[in-house]
Amino acid sequence: MPLKVKICGITNLDDANAAVDMGADILGFNFYPPSPRFIEPDRALGIINKMPTFVDTAAVFVNAKIEQIKGISERGYFNWIQLHGDETPEFCDSLLYFNVKTIKAIRVKDGQDIKSAADYYTDAVLLDAFDAKQYGGTGKTFDWNVISDIGKRIFLAGGLNPDNAAQAAEVGVYAIDTCSGVESEPGKKDHKKLEMFFKNIQHVRSL
Repeated sequence: MPLKVKICGITNLDDANAAVDMGADILGFNFYPPSPRFIEPDRALGIINKMPTFVDTAAVFVNAKIEQIKGISERGYFNWIQLHGDETPEFCDSLLYFNVKTIKAIRVKDGQDIKSAADYYTDAVLLDAFDAKQYGGTGKTFDWNVISDIGKRIFLAGGLNPDNAAQAAEVGVYAIDTCSGVESEPGKKDHKKLEMFFKNIQHVRSL
């Protein structure tokens, strides 16, 4: 299966178009208000309505109430719901009746954290670097050697940038996910960094 690429933290149409033009498969929209990449739902839907239908979209939440997730996901054309906080397996189970795929983010310190992914009956897990103060977008990496086969799709995130994109692409995961590593500032993509990111993984995606 060809490697998928997710560009997260999209806040404007210009960046969305650039990501899609360069080959992004999934665009992520952050609905966590404290985040510098937060986007209002109406603005996100305005961008999504201008995207081609072959591009997937992910709605990113952090410790949100089920009513908020349901309200936003039903208004838009989201293919994925990404839960990036401290959501329990039981909370994730409550989304099983939603007509979208689910991703649970796991903040990784060591291999034991990855084993905990088996507790979640989601369509995928996203492995991110652990940070005690931030839920993603930290620019930190973790030891990718601890990744093991957990029987579900894996999104690899955490500190991915043009310099390590090729290495990340060769890990053998379902998708790689970048956010701060292709930004000029939080919430604004650097199109030259985006271009280099995709150029550096071209050899893997063409296999």
